[in-house]
Amino acid sequence: MPEPSPTSKRRGRLVRIGAAVAVLLALAGYLSVQYLTGGTGGPGCKVVSGKGDGASYEFTPEQGVNAATIAAVGTGRGMPERAVTIALATALQESGLHNIQHGDRDSLGLFQQRPSQGWGTPKEIMDPAYAAGIFYAHLAKVPGYTRLPLTVAAQRVQRSGFPQAYAKHEPDATLLAAALTGRAAATLTCQGRPGATRTTGPDAVRAALMRDFGRDVVQEAGAEVGDGGGSSPAPTPAGSSGTSDSSGTSDSSGTSDSSGTSDSSGTSGAGGRTVTLPVSAGTAAAGIGARQRGWQLAHWAVANASALHIDRVSYAGREWTAGITDSPWRSDGAGGAGGAERDAGAVRITTGR
Repeated sequence: MPEPSPTSKRRGRLVRIGAAVAVLLALAGYLSVQYLTGGTGGPGCKVVSGKGDGASYEFTPEQGVNAATIAAVGTGRGMPERAVTIALATALQESGLHNIQHGDRDSLGLFQQRPSQGWGTPKEIMDPAYAAGIFYAHLAKVPGYTRLPLTVAAQRVQRSGFPQAYAKHEPDATLLAAALTGRAAATLTCQGRPGATRTTGPDAVRAALMRDFGRDVVQEAGAEVGDGGGSSPAPTPAGSSGTSDSSGTSDSSGTSDSSGTSDSSGTSGAGGRTVTLPVSAGTAAAGIGARQRGWQLAHWAVANASALHIDRVSYAGREWTAGITDSPWRSDGAGGAGGAERDAGAVRITTGR
């Protein structure tokens, strides 16, 4: 049998190399699409409709952290759920709920806000809490924004070159807003397999809560910012919210100066530590009852589970546990869910370290 000629061997190598390059390009393209669209590769999160109509939206832990910040900042400013829906739809369109460091011209962050158009410094815009705060500041100036079609309200803030683009995100944003403002109970879950990219533990949870919600409610509730183990108090985040009267495309989320969180930590099973957030009429944000505030904090914790190594969240007789298939909210067996719903008491967030 004749041996293959050198030309045939070279051709074969080129074919194999070409095939390998094609596979790598396809993989790179897939990963890019997953990143930009919020695909569910890796640990996933899901929100479902509280109406039982089967509507749902799946997203990544990174998107969940940013969405929870946007919602917390909105309610902290006393903005209605509709405003949170508009903000989330805008961020979904502008950045896919990713805090990106690039965009059209000098656009940055969750809302693709432009420093040159008065939205803030690049550092400010890349702070999700600030970005959300300034988005809401602009939205609040739009007359009758709650009665406008979502895409119209968003466009009056953003002044995008694609004014109809926000509408397609309204269904997903509506589901997220209902869960992350606490109106739809036990509707947001995450797989919650923790990563090791951030500082974790009770202090990190408290710092993140104050970053998104602020200290006011903690003070009203008389909660201590510090844990029973003698750790130092969590730092106060640099609050920044700011207004601007120019526009450009935008996105990201910003700090809020109301509402907040928490408080004490103790030991719990498997070496975990628990942050307890008292929930009462006095700790609820403007326009939100105590039970709704509790579910907002509980869903916030689940959305941040991977980033903050949160293992368990319990509230109103229901409990979410990381790592369980689909991570559903289950009855915690403590006196029955019915009684707990009437007297919710506190949200408890247990960390793994």
